[in-house]
Amino acid sequence: MQWTKLSEQPVYENRWFRVNLADVELPDGRRLDHYLIRLRPVAAATAVNDADEVLLLWRHRFITDSWGWELAAGVVEDGEEIEAAAAREMEEETGWRPGPLRPLLTVEPSNGLSDARHHLFWSEEATWTGPPQDAFESSRLQWVPLKLVPDMIARGEVPAANMAAGLLMLHHLRLG
Repeated sequence: MQWTKLSEQPVYENRWFRVNLADVELPDGRRLDHYLIRLRPVAAATAVNDADEVLLLWRHRFITDSWGWELAAGVVEDGEEIEAAAAREMEEETGWRPGPLRPLLTVEPSNGLSDARHHLFWSEEATWTGPPQDAFESSRLQWVPLKLVPDMIARGEVPAANMAAGLLMLHHLRLG
């Protein structure tokens, strides 16, 4: 069954997102107001070293008041290529510049509410360039054995669905 958007009007907007109100027609002809959030694309990246360890950030998310492991990530700036944004975010947040990036997966974390699209990448090499520019992004960085990832996710140590999906895909690709 397909819903039909009849119109969409902005309610609030800033540099990071827009909240819109859509007039939607359901398949049975009923109509409803549906709020939605329009977001910039997000790019994320990590690296895996020769010991099959993945570079992760341990950070607190105040919105959910939770701690967890994540990949370096951020919004894609206007005119910026998604892959370039992923590399930039990784270096800014970790101090490691990735080598050639490979697509890992693209996910829509909350497509019933938002058009957010998260693009995750990985590299088999990284070069240390110095302390992270955005050290405030995480409490620590760590090279974590990739073989531990499924259990970490099962214990809730990777609470963000996009990060869990990406890490499971990376685990499958490397250790299959």
